[in-house]
Amino acid sequence: MPRTKSPLLARLRSGNQPIVTWVLIALNVVIYALQLLSGNVVTAALLFVARLPWEAHEPWRMITYAFVHSPGSLLHIGLNMLSLFLFGPMLERGVGKGRFIALYLVSALGGAVAVLLLVPGTSVLGASGAIFGLLGAFFVIQRKLGGNTVQLMVVIGINLVIGFLPGTNISWQAHVGGLLAGASVAFVYLRTRRRDQRTTQIVLVALIVAVLVALSAVRIVIATVT
Repeated sequence: MPRTKSPLLARLRSGNQPIVTWVLIALNVVIYALQLLSGNVVTAALLFVARLPWEAHEPWRMITYAFVHSPGSLLHIGLNMLSLFLFGPMLERGVGKGRFIALYLVSALGGAVAVLLLVPGTSVLGASGAIFGLLGAFFVIQRKLGGNTVQLMVVIGINLVIGFLPGTNISWQAHVGGLLAGASVAFVYLRTRRRDQRTTQIVLVALIVAVLVALSAVRIVIATVT
């Protein structure tokens, strides 16, 4: 019996232009330029400060922090955009544009929630939480499709270890949170690939977001009453 090809695998290999990836890269670069031109104004307006309970009044920062980078470090935005350039197109072609942007944003949210839960009082900025979400999603998809994940595991492992090294000033919490959120979304995508499961897919992704929001709300309430 001939072996049927996975639609997801076929799309991963297709030549469709990854417009969302290019837009995300362009948006990050433009915002970085605005950061440099505005002094500290843009950076202060968009970064995430896990300062309980005040962040409850500016929840959008749990997403916008992923679009600003350290103004004094070209390496910060350079490495993040390189990772997005390498992994974004393959994932976008595989899951589709709408699902890809949802994956990216939910991963960014997961990174912010992890920071809020584990190290409240710190400030974070940068796309690495969202990037780790893409890595987590790519790992889950590759495993499901029977692809080789050894190299990807090495990349993820090295980047996680770097976050634990003293003096690196890297938020490993955001990395882990983004990784788990991205992997969770990818798992949902794989389990709801049929067209008649689209509503179920949306509901399950929304449920992941709801869980992240609920965890944030519980942390804020605990900080308020203690």
